[in-house]
Amino acid sequence: MPLDLQEILDDVHEAVRPLIGSGSVADYIPRLAAVNPDHFGISVMMTDGTQRSSGDADVEFSIQSISKVFSLALVIAGDGDEIWQRVDREPSGAAFNSLAQLEYKRGIPRNPFMNAGALVVADHLLSLTPDADDPVLDFVRTESGNPDISIDALTAASELAHADRNSSIAHLLRSFGNLINDVDAVLDRYVRQCSIAMSCADLAAAGAFLARRGESADGRLLLSGNQTKRMNAVMLTSGFYDAAGEFAYRVGLPGKSGVGGGILAVVPDVCSICVWGPGLDSSGNSLIGMAALDELTSRTGWSIF
Repeated sequence: MPLDLQEILDDVHEAVRPLIGSGSVADYIPRLAAVNPDHFGISVMMTDGTQRSSGDADVEFSIQSISKVFSLALVIAGDGDEIWQRVDREPSGAAFNSLAQLEYKRGIPRNPFMNAGALVVADHLLSLTPDADDPVLDFVRTESGNPDISIDALTAASELAHADRNSSIAHLLRSFGNLINDVDAVLDRYVRQCSIAMSCADLAAAGAFLARRGESADGRLLLSGNQTKRMNAVMLTSGFYDAAGEFAYRVGLPGKSGVGGGILAVVPDVCSICVWGPGLDSSGNSLIGMAALDELTSRTGWSIF
């Protein structure tokens, strides 16, 4: 019997409703600290183009670290496996903005989803696209089919004004020879991509290439099947910082979170999913988003395991 996806999403929404407003919004970036926590949205984009949503799925929010998925995809699409000479693929078991681990590894970040790794990816993408203003923005506009997606200038300004730690990471990377471009230019690119504002519906559509084995929205092959498999693998092991094991245990899918409260998850060959709830747990992942994906995968049987 085929799944009634809309009914399932509405049921998931009802099941997690008591958690709406739970958790703590990110407070180290003033713009994010001001977000109303009483939101919840979920959207699913099937590989056949069917999309279903529930809750606040059309409300835009700051995608933050979810942008790291798109920048990494663009780097792999443009330069193959070269990025893996500069970034490892191992779980961190440490805070997303750790400097100690980077010092210990002599400038090689543990994975591309920690801030250190994402800055190296942003640096690599800057070298590949020096004349492009915002390649990640252009990419998500194309893949989502929404040309009106934009960068929240106030969020970008807020992040740049509180970027001391990321600046320290960037300078440490440069001291080890693992940052090629000007530190300020890399930080600007990185902050701008994190400050893109999208809805759950937009993000589910933009991330669907990972469920389609690398096939972009227009039918072109952005990534090979092997590259897509490996990207999904890194998302599974490293997409949630020191809570990656918990997410794999509860949800069983590749995914990537952001401190704006969004989570992008992938069911290979089936669909991409985005959930959003601004309240975060102690690891910096959306509290209600984790619960909703747990509920959704339990009801549908979607899992890579």
